[in-house]
Amino acid sequence: MAEYETILTERKGDVLVVTLNRPERLNAASLQMAEDLTVALYDLQGARALLITGAGRAFCSGADLQARGGDSAVTGGDASHRALMNHYNPALSQIMQLDIPVVTAVNGPAAGVGCSIGLAGDFVFAGRSAYFLQAFVNIGLVPDGGSTWLLTKAIGKPRATRMMMLGERIGADQAEQWGLIYKAVDDAALMDEALALATRLAAGPTVALSTMRRNIMTALDGSLDQVLRAEAEGQRRAGGTADAREGALSFIEKRKPEFKGR
Repeated sequence: MAEYETILTERKGDVLVVTLNRPERLNAASLQMAEDLTVALYDLQGARALLITGAGRAFCSGADLQARGGDSAVTGGDASHRALMNHYNPALSQIMQLDIPVVTAVNGPAAGVGCSIGLAGDFVFAGRSAYFLQAFVNIGLVPDGGSTWLLTKAIGKPRATRMMMLGERIGADQAEQWGLIYKAVDDAALMDEALALATRLAAGPTVALSTMRRNIMTALDGSLDQVLRAEAEGQRRAGGTADAREGALSFIEKRKPEFKGR
């Protein structure tokens, strides 16, 4: 597989595992990391599910304040706008628009843009030592990387406002109670549980799962009419696949389906 400066990539069966790999900086997201992540996700090499985690004791501590003399995404102004539009936003968009299911395994802090990356998964696992933080208010800036959208959609205006305007740290158990994440687990079990679910998803009907991702995104902002049309188009797309034929046949034959992702 291709090698990158700030991330590691590994195939585990049909799952692509991407590890944010700057542990000496708590995986702070440099511009290079954003670029590496975007490039890596353009070349999935046939993977049918994605798992994102962080190396060491952090998932991602936010944008790197020291990289390249002070990360422009943190210092604000025109440079911040360029960094977000040219580097960080494309990486987040790439995750959200993938045609395969995405699982994230959040270990330790997920702050700032790291919080956004963690919450971009379809299924978000968090170790019990993990926490989610939007501390921009403490440095006179505003949340970015899609976090305003992600948080408000996931937990509603009052709780999203609390996280962003007060800069409160939300632990894994509280995040699960709020519905911000899929599941809080013991730290030692984090990767095993996340990989098990990613493997299960990778064995599913890939086209149908991809269509569900798109339809869910449509439902977040679209009208009922838009969703109805998206569902109908999705049924047409998924219904023409070999996996759909296998699903119908396995139902008739009363056996577990064997999906191939096509």
